[in-house]
Amino acid sequence: MNAPSAGPMLRALPAAHRQRLMRIADEVSFPQGARLFEEDRTADRFWVIRTGTVDLDMRVPGRRAAVIETLGMNELVGWSWLFAPHTWHLGAEATSPVRAYEFDAARARELCREDPVFGLAVAEWIGGILAHRLRAARSRLLDLYAPHGGVGFL
Repeated sequence: MNAPSAGPMLRALPAAHRQRLMRIADEVSFPQGARLFEEDRTADRFWVIRTGTVDLDMRVPGRRAAVIETLGMNELVGWSWLFAPHTWHLGAEATSPVRAYEFDAARARELCREDPVFGLAVAEWIGGILAHRLRAARSRLLDLYAPHGGVGFL
């Protein structure tokens, strides 16, 4: 079977590494309302969204899950698979029908161990995404909680 072609999200990886990762990709779909994963469960896969949207959420005792971020086309869903203990820090739910590339985490980690240069490229790719999301979360928190015209706290 031919590997699916990579979208813009994976173009942050060098071409040879991108092609290697795409060889283990499967094309999957989720209906609206499907849970992709639950907080504190084993992080055994990750996705790059082709179409649709996914909410990342956090359990709040006595309340509905709080939406932390909404991800869309060409965005990575799931990074906890890369870091021990390989458990999800958040939950995820499809908020519209979703088509995505799905990657088996164990296979991806094995590829990283087999080729340290590939592993470093994947770690830098995921790290860049995490850094971007942390900056975005900081901005959202400042918008919500900083006094008007005040100085940031993060």
